[in-house]
Amino acid sequence: MVEPTEKEIVLSEHDFIISKTDTKGKITYGNQSFIYYSGYREDEILGKPHNIIRHPDMPRSVFRLMWQTLQKGEEFFGYVKNLRKDGGYYWTFANVTPSYDPNGQLIGYYSVRRKPEPDRLTLFAELYQQMVAMEKKFNSSKAAMDASFRLLEDTLGEISYHEFTAAN
Repeated sequence: MVEPTEKEIVLSEHDFIISKTDTKGKITYGNQSFIYYSGYREDEILGKPHNIIRHPDMPRSVFRLMWQTLQKGEEFFGYVKNLRKDGGYYWTFANVTPSYDPNGQLIGYYSVRRKPEPDRLTLFAELYQQMVAMEKKFNSSKAAMDASFRLLEDTLGEISYHEFTAAN
């Protein structure tokens, strides 16, 4: 298990991190930026669950929202803090879309990540800390994620997470 550190790697304006997964979330492709920022070698990461780079500072409710969105065939936008193999981290603005074969069958997911907007990143870093703290207060995973998501909705007010992030 990777122990998180406070070492941040900041994406450049020109970096695009790209990865593909199968329908179960196992990594089938990662571009050189993905390999570099994750800190893993390609042979260490292909075939592994994409959550190998999930940082513990990320609220589980955001990933639940992502999967709910993707299962409806819609694209997901979000701010994501990823964990590097060396324990460091990097923030991204992620766009995840379902991938289909020529017959319209779901074959996996395609994700493109880039450097997030600094002003929104500050908002989400603070909000995610509160959400993770909220999730730790409950015994039930569902109750924890429900409470965490309510905090997200209350903070954003009338606009949804999708609308707020898609406006990036």
